[in-house]
Amino acid sequence: MGKAVLVVSSSPRKNGNSETLADAFAKGAREAGHSVETVRLREKQLGFCKGCLACLKMGHCVIQDDAVGIVAKMHDADVLVFATPVYYYSVCGQLKTMLDRANPLFDSDYSFTEAYLLATAAESGRSTFDGAEKAVQGWVDCFPRCTLAGTVFAGGVNGVGDIAGHPALEQARRMGMGV
Repeated sequence: MGKAVLVVSSSPRKNGNSETLADAFAKGAREAGHSVETVRLREKQLGFCKGCLACLKMGHCVIQDDAVGIVAKMHDADVLVFATPVYYYSVCGQLKTMLDRANPLFDSDYSFTEAYLLATAAESGRSTFDGAEKAVQGWVDCFPRCTLAGTVFAGGVNGVGDIAGHPALEQARRMGMGV
């Protein structure tokens, strides 16, 4: 039986490199028989976490925007996939905001047991990716039943479409197939 895979794409650019990487992962997961849904954060309205912690009592955020529905999808997914461009050696602000807003999942009976990180950057050095990986690993560490099961980094891609032909696309597709 296939798994429910939720891809959270945080590229602010339509057809951006990290979005293309996310699409490759999704394609592989579908080929393997999993159900895949992609949420594109650039199409959503997300406010910043207020730090009120009401979500831990109520089970949902007091801010009524698109994050509430995304968190519900995250809760029910078996696998989470986060795709981000690397901004200043970390995840982009859109993804960081979404991870912060996922606080209602803490101490809930969430379903996800695996998370994956897909990232792209203009710089090609592997260390460019370290901060993004640390940010997502820090989030995953707050969920004891979940592990960061895999990562893909595509460096040296900046302009929209620069990722075409990059070996990371096949790596992401194969990783999706292996979910």
